[in-house]
Amino acid sequence: QLQAFGGGLVQAGGSLRLSCAASGRPFGLYPMGWFRQAPGKEREFVAAVSWSGGMKTYADSVKGRFTISRDSAKNTMFLQMNSLKPEDTAVYYCAARTKVTMAVPISEYELWGQGTEVTVSS
Repeated sequence: QLQAFGGGLVQAGGSLRLSCAASGRPFGLYPMGWFRQAPGKEREFVAAVSWSGGMKTYADSVKGRFTISRDSAKNTMFLQMNSLKPEDTAVYYCAARTKVTMAVPISEYELWGQGTEVTVSS
């Protein structure tokens, strides 16, 4: 089970830290990722992290502003979001895949949590 939380309303230029709590499976062995879905748009990739936390990849739209990390001992993943823009407004989801390698495509992720809503006002 995955549960994302930490969303909220923030002004442009502000910061938020999302968390994803995992339970029920050995999530410490799984690559994990963050995705988002803006109103009227398809869900899109934001960032991914390897099972060890040593490898990370980001969508171009968030590179340099967002940082993904994980604490495998606590089965928790984070997304630090800085310099937020109105276009970052979306529901953010955390996900995991049960294979060894990281991946970007949504279809590669089998396990999904409920989202947390982020609204960035201009």
